[in-house]
Amino acid sequence: MSKKLTLNIDDELITFAHSYSQQNGLSISKLFEQYLNRLRSTDQNQELNSKTTTLYGLFQDSPIPDKKLLRTEFHEKDSH
Repeated sequence: MSKKLTLNIDDELITFAHSYSQQNGLSISKLFEQYLNRLRSTDQNQELNSKTTTLYGLFQDSPIPDKKLLRTEFHEKDSH
């Protein structure tokens, strides 16, 4: 069952939405509905990749080191 929804959106986004919907032959309502369906179907609990997991929380208790040092340590850890 469809219901009407009123939104307050920035003027530039409204202009973009009108243009995009005309170019793609879809109503703005349909675009918004598709977007929300995509958000709903996206796995919100995606697992981090293993390299990201090894870095997660690494600098919680100390400042982030220089980029060169960080890259060196990351690649050394990865090669073991």
